[in-house]
Amino acid sequence: MSHSPLRVLILGATSGIAEVTARLYAAEGARLVLAGRNAARLQAIAADLRLRGASAVDIAQIDFVRDDARQAWLGLLATHGAFDHVLIAYGVLGDQPTAEQDSAAAESIMAANFTSPAQWSLAVAEDFERRGSGSLVVLGSVAGDRGRRANYVYGAAKAGIAALIEGIAHRFAGKGPRAVVVKPGPTDTPMTAGMKKGGPLWATAEQVAVVVRRAADKGGPVQYAPARWRLVMLIVRLIPSAIFNKMNL
Repeated sequence: MSHSPLRVLILGATSGIAEVTARLYAAEGARLVLAGRNAARLQAIAADLRLRGASAVDIAQIDFVRDDARQAWLGLLATHGAFDHVLIAYGVLGDQPTAEQDSAAAESIMAANFTSPAQWSLAVAEDFERRGSGSLVVLGSVAGDRGRRANYVYGAAKAGIAALIEGIAHRFAGKGPRAVVVKPGPTDTPMTAGMKKGGPLWATAEQVAVVVRRAADKGGPVQYAPARWRLVMLIVRLIPSAIFNKMNL
């Protein structure tokens, strides 16, 4: 008995983790819709995914922060039909010192990492709950587990989106759909191009993508990528503030 291919929407499809996750879906023969701002880059990724086995790949040019999430979501449904999986993978690191002095910079970080993905998540959740099926996976970050001086505006936004997705997962309980926030640690992607990399705490996009893909099918509403970060962040959260504040983090 043959099964229909998964219908997958990836928001922020040009991000490093999203692109590698899309390759995993392509290998399964999924039907993919790639959404983002850079149409040329989306087309290039789409061509690659077709070669990797995707049964169909379409693109949608959307500015997630500027465009109305609910209207854009309804437009995607009207054009492409219902989705089985939705991955929200966009965001920006921003610059913490600038955000401390410039309210527009701080607002930009919060909009890209919380306000916009939150609106998209709520729109998707409404549709999934009505249908009684679907998997919503959103990329968070371990930075949201405890505020630290290096990136607390970004971390606060990621903490907010994690709480929202946990709440949606609770809303879905016993109704069929699932919602998961995946929290990567430092990952070698273009987003972290300016950082010094290496060491046991860094992961590849491929390692994180495996967790993201699996999260759409099984596991709890909060998953760390790689899994070792669950223990690492438990230890970080338990460090007394008097000690934590003296650490160069």
